[in-house]
Amino acid sequence: MGDNINIGKVLDREGFKYSFTSSTATASDTSEQDGVIKEQDRLLPIANVGRIMKQTLPPNAKISKEARETMQECVSEFISFVTGEASDKCHKEKRKTVNGDDICWALATLGFDDYAEPLKRYLHKYRELEGERANQNKGNSYENNNIANIY
Repeated sequence: MGDNINIGKVLDREGFKYSFTSSTATASDTSEQDGVIKEQDRLLPIANVGRIMKQTLPPNAKISKEARETMQECVSEFISFVTGEASDKCHKEKRKTVNGDDICWALATLGFDDYAEPLKRYLHKYRELEGERANQNKGNSYENNNIANIY
């Protein structure tokens, strides 16, 4: 049962090797060479995927294991696909960090305009709130320092 069943290895566009092995493989069986990404590291946790799927279904609905696993593969691949496109852009611009704007650009470039625009709006609001939160923290820090200096 602890056999390492190697279903296949794939090189992605970044040159990473993905190894598809059985989930019953033991730690000693999975000592892979450098550059190989194990399936459990490549995929989103299935419990999280199932939880997100359940949010859109009626309370009494059930989701089969096959449906959760299929969705897990799809969303993980989608994230890799979009991130890879954003990473290519950053590489061409000689940047090492992929940011939210790069993800929005990649979504639009790949034809997912219906998702890119709402994500841009969300990112803008998020940055506004983060800026406000940072300003509040600076103000609190300033006030705390002044109070400490009084005593």
